[in-house]
Amino acid sequence: MNDAQILSRLRELLSDTFEIDPARVTPEADLYKDLDLDSIDAVDLAIKLQEMTGKRIKPDEFRSVRTVRDVVSAVDRLLAA
Repeated sequence: MNDAQILSRLRELLSDTFEIDPARVTPEADLYKDLDLDSIDAVDLAIKLQEMTGKRIKPDEFRSVRTVRDVVSAVDRLLAA
């Protein structure tokens, strides 16, 4: 799965789970400031990403995630591991 595919899946996931307009999900978008996620949403997102990749995301790794690009990178690293 390449970055564009990960971003596409992420758009679907954020739209389905949090009713966020996919057009707002850009690589530069801040999860908290731009997409209005809170810490509980971030936990839900981590769980959804785990389901998507079949791999466990370490909480300390996910804590540093701020933007959509950070999420794409984190998923990329998971899939490469």
